[in-house]
Order: sequence, then structure tokens, then C-alpha cells
Amino acid sequence: MDATMMMWSVLFGAIGMGYFVYGKRQRAIVPLCVGMTLCVYPYFVASVSSLLIIGVVLVAIPYFIRL
Repeated sequence: MDATMMMWSVLFGAIGMGYFVYGKRQRAIVPLCVGMTLCVYPYFVASVSSLLIIGVVLVAIPYFIRL
């Protein structure tokens, strides 16, 4: 794993942890699920471009889907 991949993985993991904590405290299912996904998905993605595209889409989901 190169440094760029690790840096983006840590960033998206930190954002995911924030979403997870927010979703758990507010009992909001969308941020909770997105937070868990953001923490886990970097382990399964092989390229930096895929990591960025998926990460940006996941970060944007709670702004557009409110349940």
C-alpha cells in the first residue's frame, strides 16, 4: 500500500467514524450505515481513483438522503 492510498484511507475512515458516532447518537440510520461503510470499504479497494470516487459518493449520501 502506498502513502497516497493510506492517507485517503485514514481520511475516509475518520469521516466514517464521525458519521457513525453522529448516527448512533441521533438514531439516524443513514449516517450510521454510511459511517460503517466508510470505515470498512478502503480494505477492499485496490486503486486510489476508485477509493476517491467511492469515498466522495459515500460522504455525499447523508446530505441527499434524509430518513
